[in-house]
Amino acid sequence: MARRTFYDEQRRNSRASLLLVIVVSLFLFGLIYSFAYIFAPEALVLVIPFSLIIIVIYTWSSYEYGDRVVLASTHARLAEGNEYVYLNNVAEGLAIAAGIPAPKVYVMDDPDINAYATGKDPQHASIAVTTGALQSLNREELEGVVGHEMSHIRNRDVEFMTLVAVLVGLVSILSHIILQWAWLGAGTRRRGRDRNGGSGMEVVVLVLGLILAILAPIAVVLIQLAISRKREFMADASGVELTRFPEGLASALEKIKNSNQGKMKVDEAVSPLFISDPNKSGLDNLFASHPPLEERIKRLREM
Repeated sequence: MARRTFYDEQRRNSRASLLLVIVVSLFLFGLIYSFAYIFAPEALVLVIPFSLIIIVIYTWSSYEYGDRVVLASTHARLAEGNEYVYLNNVAEGLAIAAGIPAPKVYVMDDPDINAYATGKDPQHASIAVTTGALQSLNREELEGVVGHEMSHIRNRDVEFMTLVAVLVGLVSILSHIILQWAWLGAGTRRRGRDRNGGSGMEVVVLVLGLILAILAPIAVVLIQLAISRKREFMADASGVELTRFPEGLASALEKIKNSNQGKMKVDEAVSPLFISDPNKSGLDNLFASHPPLEERIKRLREM
């Protein structure tokens, strides 16, 4: 079988981003329609076009400014000054090796070893690294971590994953609102209405709306996590192509495995962006945002 190149990954990620926008937009439209039908059926003529406009605006904003939302949510600050010359030099050198513009470099104040990349394309990308990584990793290990994130940028993973991080949050928020309103107010708001011409349809829409509100965020998150796991393996391999030293990343992942506490204050929608899950939990592999570190280390040391 022919080996997949980063150009193939770029095309695949562009298609995946478009598909994601379509799927999430349909989920959002279904949720809004159900919400309007249940609570304001007389306003459907206004709600439908208005909701379509809102969805388009929100999706475009997510693409254009999603990276800023991600950076703000992780309290990342620009890596400026002599303290971070070393980190910036590593990032610039690997960007040259990857053939892409040097991304902006940020730092997160946290003792865990971690990093992520975000942005809408290689020309508008950023990398954030924890202070724990800067303190605990040697140069080869830091190059391995930054090379992994640089590969996410070169492969255009950041475009897809940043969109996911922002859109998943919106689906979850809207689903929660609909469930709360349906639980607290559906019965009283519908009480007293004429039940002869549409009560059956109202029940059907209510049930379908509630099912969609429950399943939509779960389905979107499962898609997000499954794709994230596959992309981590690809970024590991692509990162090694940049550094030419598999042991650097393997050693860094080993330090992450042995020392990270998994207590970073990171929203679950953003956690798949990181090189390692910043929020450890007792959930099984179905809900893991990353493949097992042991498997990643094993693959790297077999290269």
